[in-house]
Amino acid sequence: MWLFSRKGPSGFSATSTAEEVTEGIDGTGLTAIITGASSGIGAESARVLALRGVHVIMAVRNTASGNTVKETILKDLSTAKVDVMDLDLCSMASIRKFASDFTSMGLPLNILVNNAGVMATPFMLSQDNIELQFATNHVGHFLLTNLLLETMKNTVYESKIEGRIVNVSSNAHLVPYGGGIRFDKINDKSGLSSCLLVCRYNSIQAYGQSKLANILHATELNRRLKEEGVTIIANSVHPGAIVTNILRYHGFLNGIVNWTIKYLVKNIKQGAATICYVALHPQVKGLGGKYFVDSNLADPSSQAKDMELAKKLWDFSMTLTN
Repeated sequence: MWLFSRKGPSGFSATSTAEEVTEGIDGTGLTAIITGASSGIGAESARVLALRGVHVIMAVRNTASGNTVKETILKDLSTAKVDVMDLDLCSMASIRKFASDFTSMGLPLNILVNNAGVMATPFMLSQDNIELQFATNHVGHFLLTNLLLETMKNTVYESKIEGRIVNVSSNAHLVPYGGGIRFDKINDKSGLSSCLLVCRYNSIQAYGQSKLANILHATELNRRLKEEGVTIIANSVHPGAIVTNILRYHGFLNGIVNWTIKYLVKNIKQGAATICYVALHPQVKGLGGKYFVDSNLADPSSQAKDMELAKKLWDFSMTLTN
């Protein structure tokens, strides 16, 4: 990663770590929910936010792994405030239960990091019969955010501290299906396009579609919050190419990536940097509806900036979740 160490306007670069981008920041009194915090950049984000004094709620599907991460954090920092809660983003019932359980705890909510995800899976449907990547990466987080939004608004009103929502996207948003989002074919393994050509499920494009949806979601959510006059900003980030287990469905490719380009991609500590920067850094105050790469502002694709597409996705997602 030394090839990409040039610092941007923020003073940080691709080689900056999560600890470095949050150095000197006091998050005491803040509460954050991080999905997918049982491994990878989610776990590192949880560790670093806890290190800065934030009360971290790890929303995870594998609570055993989540508790292992929690124990590791507490071993290094006994004063850390970390809780583990069960959340399966493939299930709307699980999402609703999580939101209800969290609300009943009476905690504030300052930061929501929508991080959990799956990548390039074989064609599968979620428990709610929605294509798995779209369901997990977008629809689940869309519903979770909506269910927690009232708590975030109340927290902002009572604390006078800006709330922050961070959607973890990817530069894979550059390679979705043609048209961006296949609204009429979300669940189709194969089907006919308007030109009568077979339009088959493509695991990479389906992933790109879900990551495009992450950006569009944050953009439209931020527009609505701003219109409402609520001091909550919603942004999306590309954490960078990271060696994690996200390619577990492509064992051979995963092995090649890990072995051949480990010197060109980020490690976990660097991969969590942009998430923690956007979640906590004062430089981001008031900046909503933006896309960040390497802890700096970046320009996403033209589709990701299409406000009409964002509004259409919002309505479509509301229909799916209602």
